[in-house]
Amino acid sequence: MRRLVLAGVSVVLLIGSACSSGAVAAPTPEASSTTTVRPQVARFQELEKQYAARLGVFAVDTGSRRTVSYRADERFAFASTVKSLACGVLLRQAKDLDKLIRYTAADLVTYSPITEKHVDTGLTLYQLCDAAIRYSDNTAANLILVELGGPAGLQRALRKLGDGITNVNRNEPTLNEATPGDRRDTTTPCQLATSLQKFTLGHALPPAKRAILNNWLLTNTTGDKTIRAGVPKDWKVGDKTGTAGYGGRNDVAVIWPPNRAPIMLAIMSTKGVKDAPTDDALIAAAAAAAINALG
Repeated sequence: MRRLVLAGVSVVLLIGSACSSGAVAAPTPEASSTTTVRPQVARFQELEKQYAARLGVFAVDTGSRRTVSYRADERFAFASTVKSLACGVLLRQAKDLDKLIRYTAADLVTYSPITEKHVDTGLTLYQLCDAAIRYSDNTAANLILVELGGPAGLQRALRKLGDGITNVNRNEPTLNEATPGDRRDTTTPCQLATSLQKFTLGHALPPAKRAILNNWLLTNTTGDKTIRAGVPKDWKVGDKTGTAGYGGRNDVAVIWPPNRAPIMLAIMSTKGVKDAPTDDALIAAAAAAAINALG
């Protein structure tokens, strides 16, 4: 296999890729057919320099199987992107999405725009996932985790689906701490995209529940300035964003271009400085570069 390696990273187009174990600088997986995309190496490195960030990108065209990979097997804090996986697992396990979940004001955590309005009535499992994905409601995410058996329950479910990389250790908001070098509550761009693909395009969910998850992602209210801003306006994008400490900003999406097979795209970033600001523009620019590389 041919690959270009600059400053410990690589960008390739490959067929039949698989995610590796999430080392700091993991090698590119072997592939049956590979074409190096040289311009995108410089572009992604340019973005890292411009935004003083470490950037991870993984994109796969599910029709051609072409893949763009840049630091795709390095670990990043997943932040709120994990809500998409949690709801995928909930849809897989729950027999009744109309089950009412009661909670109190004591259960509310920071940034809970939907759950804080329904303390007196509670919310159904369906409504909790709607709040967690579409509005990134943190209390909703915590209540979903309780239903799944806590962080450990979610991790066990992901392991059963073949995800041996994602570490789920805490709930909101502490999972967003993102201290450099801490492997808790982390995943890789490759694994994040791969796991979400199983729920949105694969067979982890029956068609009706798959449609529910995709609709939540398509109507997400938090992603207009990230991946959606980096792809053509007529492409449909279902996404889940995430914001972490140390300048962490992420987005994972399933993208439907007109008259083409869907594209899975995960972009993760960190600045490694505790109070650094996040940059939506970095995610949008990386999305544009990845889509351009796929052709």
